[in-house]
Amino acid sequence: MMAVPAPVAPTASLLNVDQESAGQRLDNFLLRHLKGVPKTHVYRIIRSGEVRVNKGRAQAETRVAVGDVVRLPPVRVSERMAEKLDNPAPPKEFPLLLEDEHLIAIDKPAGVAVHGGSGVSFGVIEQLRRARPEAKFLELVHRLDRETSGILLIAKKRSALVHLQQQFKDRETGKTYLALVNGSWPANKKVLDQPLHKYLVQGGPSDGERRVKVVAKDDPDGMRAITLVKVRQKLDGFTLLEVTIKTGRTHQIRVHLASNGHPIAGDDKYGDFERNKALAKQGLKRMFLHAWRLQFTHPATGLALELHAELPHELHRWIGEQE
Repeated sequence: MMAVPAPVAPTASLLNVDQESAGQRLDNFLLRHLKGVPKTHVYRIIRSGEVRVNKGRAQAETRVAVGDVVRLPPVRVSERMAEKLDNPAPPKEFPLLLEDEHLIAIDKPAGVAVHGGSGVSFGVIEQLRRARPEAKFLELVHRLDRETSGILLIAKKRSALVHLQQQFKDRETGKTYLALVNGSWPANKKVLDQPLHKYLVQGGPSDGERRVKVVAKDDPDGMRAITLVKVRQKLDGFTLLEVTIKTGRTHQIRVHLASNGHPIAGDDKYGDFERNKALAKQGLKRMFLHAWRLQFTHPATGLALELHAELPHELHRWIGEQE
Protein backbone atom coordinates (compact mmCIF):
# COMPACT_ATOMS: atom_id res chain seq x y z
CA MET A 1 0.00 0.00 0.00
CA MET A 2 1.42 3.33 -1.02
CA ALA A 3 1.92 5.94 1.69
CA VAL A 4 -0.20 9.05 1.34
CA PRO A 5 2.06 12.11 1.16
CA ALA A 6 1.66 14.71 3.85
CA PRO A 7 -0.21 17.88 2.90
CA VAL A 8 2.01 20.56 1.40
CA ALA A 9 1.38 24.13 0.40
CA PRO A 10 1.83 24.21 -3.42
CA THR A 11 3.42 27.63 -3.76
CA ALA A 12 5.20 30.29 -1.76
CA SER A 13 2.97 32.72 0.11
CA LEU A 14 3.28 36.36 1.17
CA LEU A 15 2.38 37.74 4.59
CA ASN A 16 1.95 41.43 5.34
CA VAL A 17 3.07 42.55 8.80
CA ASP A 18 0.29 44.45 10.58
CA GLN A 19 0.37 46.76 13.60
CA GLU A 20 -0.14 43.94 16.12
CA SER A 21 2.85 42.00 14.77
CA ALA A 22 5.19 44.99 14.46
CA GLY A 23 8.35 44.62 16.53
CA GLN A 24 8.21 40.83 16.74
CA ARG A 25 11.28 38.73 16.02
CA LEU A 26 11.01 37.00 12.66
CA ASP A 27 11.17 33.53 14.23
CA ASN A 28 8.30 34.31 16.62
CA PHE A 29 6.28 35.87 13.79
CA LEU A 30 6.67 32.70 11.71
CA LEU A 31 5.93 30.32 14.58
CA ARG A 32 2.68 32.19 15.13
CA HIS A 33 1.65 31.89 11.49
CA LEU A 34 3.02 28.45 10.59
CA LYS A 35 0.81 26.40 12.87
CA GLY A 36 1.75 22.73 12.82
CA VAL A 37 5.18 23.26 11.27
CA PRO A 38 7.98 21.92 13.53
CA LYS A 39 10.06 24.61 15.20
CA THR A 40 13.27 23.07 13.82
CA HIS A 41 11.91 23.39 10.28
CA VAL A 42 11.00 27.05 10.81
CA TYR A 43 14.59 27.83 11.84
CA ARG A 44 15.91 25.77 8.92
CA ILE A 45 14.00 27.76 6.29
CA ILE A 46 15.17 31.01 7.88
CA ARG A 47 18.84 29.89 7.85
CA SER A 48 18.60 28.64 4.27
CA GLY A 49 17.31 32.01 3.04
CA GLU A 50 13.97 30.60 1.87
CA VAL A 51 12.20 33.13 4.08
CA ARG A 52 12.52 36.65 2.71
CA VAL A 53 11.60 39.99 4.24
CA ASN A 54 10.99 42.67 1.59
CA LYS A 55 12.75 40.34 -0.90
CA GLY A 56 15.91 40.14 1.22
CA ARG A 57 17.37 37.47 3.48
CA ALA A 58 16.81 37.94 7.20
CA GLN A 59 17.93 36.43 10.48
CA ALA A 60 15.78 34.80 13.15
CA GLU A 61 16.31 37.79 15.43
CA THR A 62 15.32 40.35 12.75
CA ARG A 63 12.44 42.55 13.95
CA VAL A 64 9.56 42.88 11.52
CA ALA A 65 7.86 46.26 10.99
CA VAL A 66 4.44 47.42 9.82
CA GLY A 67 4.19 47.06 6.05
CA ASP A 68 6.97 44.46 5.73
CA VAL A 69 6.22 41.67 3.27
CA VAL A 70 7.39 38.24 4.44
CA ARG A 71 7.75 35.52 1.80
CA LEU A 72 7.16 31.97 3.02
CA PRO A 73 8.28 28.92 1.02
CA PRO A 74 5.95 25.92 0.60
CA VAL A 75 5.94 24.11 3.95
CA ARG A 76 4.95 20.58 4.82
CA VAL A 77 2.58 19.72 7.65
CA SER A 78 2.48 16.12 8.86
CA GLU A 79 -0.83 14.23 8.78
CA ARG A 80 -0.74 13.99 12.56
CA MET A 81 -0.25 17.75 12.91
CA ALA A 82 -2.93 18.42 10.29
CA GLU A 83 -5.32 16.35 12.38
CA LYS A 84 -4.36 18.33 15.47
CA LEU A 85 -4.99 21.58 13.61
CA ASP A 86 -8.49 20.35 12.81
CA ASN A 87 -8.96 19.71 16.54
CA PRO A 88 -7.63 22.88 18.19
CA ALA A 89 -6.79 23.41 21.84
CA PRO A 90 -9.70 23.20 24.27
CA PRO A 91 -10.52 26.60 25.80
CA LYS A 92 -9.29 27.01 29.35
CA GLU A 93 -8.76 29.77 31.89
CA PHE A 94 -6.03 29.54 34.54
CA PRO A 95 -5.85 30.82 38.14
CA LEU A 96 -5.42 34.60 38.00
CA LEU A 97 -2.92 36.52 40.10
CA LEU A 98 -3.44 39.84 38.32
CA GLU A 99 -5.27 41.15 35.28
CA ASP A 100 -5.82 44.59 33.78
CA GLU A 101 -6.08 45.99 30.26
CA HIS A 102 -2.33 45.52 29.66
CA LEU A 103 -1.38 42.14 31.08
CA ILE A 104 -2.43 38.89 32.72
CA ALA A 105 -0.49 37.05 35.43
CA ILE A 106 -1.52 33.43 35.98
CA ASP A 107 -0.45 30.64 38.30
CA LYS A 108 0.51 27.95 35.78
CA PRO A 109 0.03 24.36 36.94
CA ALA A 110 2.80 21.81 36.47
CA GLY A 111 2.51 19.47 33.50
CA VAL A 112 1.16 22.13 31.12
CA ALA A 113 3.40 23.55 28.40
CA VAL A 114 3.31 27.31 27.90
CA HIS A 115 2.85 26.84 24.13
CA GLY A 116 2.48 24.08 21.56
CA GLY A 117 5.45 22.55 19.75
CA SER A 118 8.10 19.85 20.28
CA GLY A 119 5.52 17.07 20.44
CA VAL A 120 2.96 19.12 22.38
CA SER A 121 -0.09 20.12 20.33
CA PHE A 122 -1.10 23.04 22.53
CA GLY A 123 -0.21 24.90 25.69
CA VAL A 124 -1.37 27.68 27.99
CA ILE A 125 -1.36 30.41 25.36
CA GLU A 126 -3.39 28.43 22.81
CA GLN A 127 -5.95 27.43 25.45
CA LEU A 128 -6.24 30.99 26.72
CA ARG A 129 -6.76 32.34 23.21
CA ARG A 130 -9.54 29.81 22.65
CA ALA A 131 -11.14 30.79 25.97
CA ARG A 132 -11.02 34.48 25.00
CA PRO A 133 -11.96 34.68 21.31
CA GLU A 134 -12.69 38.39 21.67
CA ALA A 135 -9.09 39.14 22.73
CA LYS A 136 -7.23 40.86 19.89
CA PHE A 137 -3.79 40.21 21.34
CA LEU A 138 -2.45 37.59 23.77
CA GLU A 139 1.28 36.79 23.80
CA LEU A 140 3.64 35.10 26.25
CA VAL A 141 6.05 37.52 27.90
CA HIS A 142 8.41 34.76 29.04
CA ARG A 143 8.57 30.98 29.43
CA LEU A 144 8.36 28.33 32.13
CA ASP A 145 9.35 24.69 31.68
CA ARG A 146 6.41 22.34 31.28
CA GLU A 147 6.96 20.70 34.67
CA THR A 148 7.53 24.00 36.48
CA SER A 149 4.52 25.63 38.14
CA GLY A 150 4.02 29.25 39.12
CA ILE A 151 3.86 32.82 37.85
CA LEU A 152 3.54 33.35 34.11
CA LEU A 153 2.98 36.73 32.43
CA ILE A 154 0.91 37.23 29.27
CA ALA A 155 0.67 40.56 27.47
CA LYS A 156 -2.66 41.88 26.19
CA LYS A 157 -1.08 44.66 24.12
CA ARG A 158 1.95 44.83 21.85
CA SER A 159 3.28 47.82 23.82
CA ALA A 160 3.08 45.84 27.08
CA LEU A 161 4.84 42.86 25.51
CA VAL A 162 7.75 44.95 24.23
CA HIS A 163 8.11 46.82 27.54
CA LEU A 164 8.00 43.70 29.71
CA GLN A 165 10.33 41.65 27.50
CA GLN A 166 12.83 44.49 27.59
CA GLN A 167 12.73 44.37 31.39
CA PHE A 168 13.52 40.65 31.30
CA LYS A 169 16.30 41.22 28.78
CA ASP A 170 17.83 44.03 30.83
CA ARG A 171 17.61 41.93 34.03
CA GLU A 172 15.34 44.48 35.67
CA THR A 173 12.94 41.83 36.93
CA GLY A 174 13.27 39.75 40.07
CA LYS A 175 12.48 36.06 39.51
CA THR A 176 12.61 33.79 42.56
CA TYR A 177 11.72 30.10 42.60
CA LEU A 178 11.22 27.55 45.34
CA ALA A 179 13.20 24.37 44.67
CA LEU A 180 13.52 21.24 46.78
CA VAL A 181 16.92 19.60 46.24
CA ASN A 182 18.37 16.29 47.32
CA GLY A 183 20.77 16.44 50.25
CA SER A 184 21.91 19.26 52.51
CA TRP A 185 22.74 22.41 50.56
CA PRO A 186 25.67 24.28 52.16
CA ALA A 187 24.34 27.58 53.51
CA ASN A 188 27.51 29.43 52.45
CA LYS A 189 27.08 28.51 48.78
CA LYS A 190 25.05 31.53 47.72
CA VAL A 191 26.20 32.49 44.22
CA LEU A 192 26.49 30.14 41.24
CA ASP A 193 28.27 31.80 38.33
CA GLN A 194 28.77 29.02 35.77
CA PRO A 195 28.44 29.30 31.98
CA LEU A 196 25.91 27.04 30.29
CA HIS A 197 25.87 25.43 26.85
CA LYS A 198 22.88 23.96 24.99
CA TYR A 199 23.25 20.74 23.01
CA LEU A 200 21.16 17.93 21.53
CA VAL A 201 21.23 14.39 22.92
CA GLN A 202 22.67 11.90 20.44
CA GLY A 203 21.28 8.36 20.51
CA GLY A 204 19.19 6.49 23.06
CA PRO A 205 15.57 7.11 24.04
CA SER A 206 16.20 10.86 24.40
CA ASP A 207 17.78 11.24 20.94
CA GLY A 208 17.32 14.77 19.59
CA GLU A 209 16.15 16.27 22.88
CA ARG A 210 17.56 19.58 24.03
CA ARG A 211 19.86 19.51 27.07
CA VAL A 212 22.08 22.01 28.87
CA LYS A 213 25.41 21.53 30.64
CA VAL A 214 27.87 23.61 32.64
CA VAL A 215 31.06 24.45 30.72
CA ALA A 216 34.36 26.11 31.57
CA LYS A 217 34.44 29.89 31.89
CA ASP A 218 36.68 30.18 28.81
CA ASP A 219 34.42 27.97 26.64
CA PRO A 220 33.54 30.02 23.52
CA ASP A 221 30.09 28.39 23.39
CA GLY A 222 29.29 29.08 27.05
CA MET A 223 26.63 31.63 27.98
CA ARG A 224 27.12 33.32 31.33
CA ALA A 225 24.51 32.26 33.89
CA ILE A 226 24.15 33.58 37.45
CA THR A 227 21.95 31.99 40.10
CA LEU A 228 21.53 33.18 43.70
CA VAL A 229 20.68 30.55 46.31
CA LYS A 230 19.26 30.96 49.81
CA VAL A 231 18.42 28.11 52.19
CA ARG A 232 14.77 28.39 53.23
CA GLN A 233 14.28 25.15 55.15
CA LYS A 234 16.25 22.00 56.02
CA LEU A 235 14.42 18.67 55.85
CA ASP A 236 15.48 15.08 56.36
CA GLY A 237 17.48 14.33 53.22
CA PHE A 238 16.41 17.50 51.40
CA THR A 239 16.78 21.29 51.37
CA LEU A 240 14.14 23.77 50.32
CA LEU A 241 15.81 26.68 48.53
CA GLU A 242 14.84 30.15 47.39
CA VAL A 243 16.54 30.50 44.01
CA THR A 244 16.78 33.83 42.21
CA ILE A 245 18.00 33.89 38.63
CA LYS A 246 19.87 36.92 37.35
CA THR A 247 20.03 35.51 33.82
CA GLY A 248 17.33 33.58 32.00
CA ARG A 249 19.13 30.63 30.42
CA THR A 250 17.34 27.45 29.39
CA HIS A 251 17.09 24.99 32.32
CA GLN A 252 19.41 27.29 34.30
CA ILE A 253 18.21 26.45 37.81
CA ARG A 254 17.96 22.72 37.12
CA VAL A 255 21.46 22.46 35.67
CA HIS A 256 23.17 24.77 38.17
CA LEU A 257 21.75 22.91 41.18
CA ALA A 258 22.40 19.46 39.71
CA SER A 259 25.97 20.32 38.68
CA ASN A 260 26.66 21.31 42.28
CA GLY A 261 25.65 17.87 43.51
CA HIS A 262 22.09 18.69 44.61
CA PRO A 263 19.60 17.99 41.80
CA ILE A 264 15.98 19.05 42.12
CA ALA A 265 13.72 16.34 43.51
CA GLY A 266 11.68 14.80 40.71
CA ASP A 267 13.70 16.32 37.86
CA ASP A 268 13.45 13.80 35.01
CA LYS A 269 16.23 15.35 32.92
CA TYR A 270 19.02 16.27 35.34
CA GLY A 271 17.95 14.52 38.53
CA ASP A 272 18.71 11.33 40.44
CA PHE A 273 16.53 8.90 38.49
CA GLU A 274 16.53 6.09 41.04
CA ARG A 275 15.65 8.45 43.85
CA ASN A 276 12.93 10.00 41.72
CA LYS A 277 11.30 6.57 41.41
CA ALA A 278 11.29 6.24 45.18
CA LEU A 279 9.91 9.77 45.59
CA ALA A 280 7.08 9.01 43.16
CA LYS A 281 6.07 6.05 45.34
CA GLN A 282 6.09 8.43 48.32
CA GLY A 283 3.72 10.81 46.54
CA LEU A 284 6.04 13.31 44.80
CA LYS A 285 5.09 12.73 41.19
CA ARG A 286 6.45 15.97 39.67
CA MET A 287 9.54 18.13 39.69
CA PHE A 288 9.70 20.31 42.81
CA LEU A 289 10.33 23.66 41.11
CA HIS A 290 7.88 26.54 41.47
CA ALA A 291 8.04 30.14 40.19
CA TRP A 292 7.14 31.72 43.52
CA ARG A 293 7.83 35.46 43.28
CA LEU A 294 8.09 37.93 40.41
CA GLN A 295 9.06 41.59 40.71
CA PHE A 296 8.68 43.91 37.73
CA THR A 297 7.54 47.36 36.67
CA HIS A 298 4.04 47.76 35.26
CA PRO A 299 4.43 48.52 31.54
CA ALA A 300 1.89 51.35 31.53
CA THR A 301 1.81 52.88 35.03
CA GLY A 302 5.50 52.45 35.91
CA LEU A 303 4.54 51.13 39.35
CA ALA A 304 6.75 48.50 40.97
CA LEU A 305 4.81 45.24 41.33
CA GLU A 306 5.55 42.09 43.31
CA LEU A 307 3.48 38.97 42.70
CA HIS A 308 3.47 35.75 44.72
CA ALA A 309 2.16 32.30 43.82
CA GLU A 310 2.16 30.10 46.89
CA LEU A 311 3.31 26.49 46.68
CA PRO A 312 0.74 24.23 45.01
CA HIS A 313 -1.20 22.03 47.38
CA GLU A 314 0.60 18.83 46.35
CA LEU A 315 4.03 20.33 47.07
CA HIS A 316 2.96 22.03 50.31
CA ARG A 317 1.42 18.78 51.54
CA TRP A 318 4.51 16.76 50.62
CA ILE A 319 6.75 19.18 52.54
CA GLY A 320 4.48 18.85 55.56
CA GLU A 321 4.77 15.09 55.47
CA GLN A 322 8.58 15.31 55.60
CA GLU A 323 8.74 17.59 58.63
